Amino acid sequence: MCLSELAAVGPFFVLHTGGEPEGGPGRFLPLGEEAVRLRTRTVAERLGTAEMRVAASIAFQGIAGRLLSIALGAAVLTGRVPDLSDDTLRWHPGGTAPDDLWLPGPAVLPADADPAGRIAATVLHGRLTDLHHTFRTVTPVSPRLLWGNAGSSLAGSLRVLCAWCRAHGRPQDAQRALDIAQALFEDPLLRDTGTLSGTATADGPSFRRRSCCLYYRVPSGGLCGDCVLRHRPRST
Repeated sequence: MCLSELAAVGPFFVLHTGGEPEGGPGRFLPLGEEAVRLRTRTVAERLGTAEMRVAASIAFQGIAGRLLSIALGAAVLTGRVPDLSDDTLRWHPGGTAPDDLWLPGPAVLPADADPAGRIAATVLHGRLTDLHHTFRTVTPVSPRLLWGNAGSSLAGSLRVLCAWCRAHGRPQDAQRALDIAQALFEDPLLRDTGTLSGTATADGPSFRRRSCCLYYRVPSGGLCGDCVLRHRPRST
């Protein structure tokens, strides 16, 4: 399987490479402050909320999910990880998966015996750390909340990938995905975001986070399945 074939797993696993995608001229931006401001405003409008910290939280969770899905999917199914810390990576802040990320190269890192370490270095401590700082510069929002969103996004990506691998007779790849994700949750940036449990078989792994993404504050919103508020201990 090559990088372009990751689209078979789902839209969050797609990374456009080569020439600029159709309809993209002038719309794809570096993953910096301009793109973050535009994306946060776009999410606020789509959710119908005036609370920019809520929009920033959901926007960060979305881009974290995109980056972690691509990295995890590539590591498991191709044995290589695209360099998502590459300065040429572009984001369409008005777009949605699979039409929002474009890497002209792509610059694919060499095969590595430690894919979790590679993802941690290039995505967690690279691209996502930069975005974490930029989002908090644009809109005051809890740093713990944002990293909780990243942990939740990784768990979501893992569940989708494990289900796809099982459905296509690739149980070893499902287990490999779980092993890589578990190693990533040992990283200091994700270690305290929640608890990943379960196996790569049956219903797959589950995640219970230790923070809330604030989606419940959106009109007609609610609590996510992994939300700390959903699992708050009852008082006696």
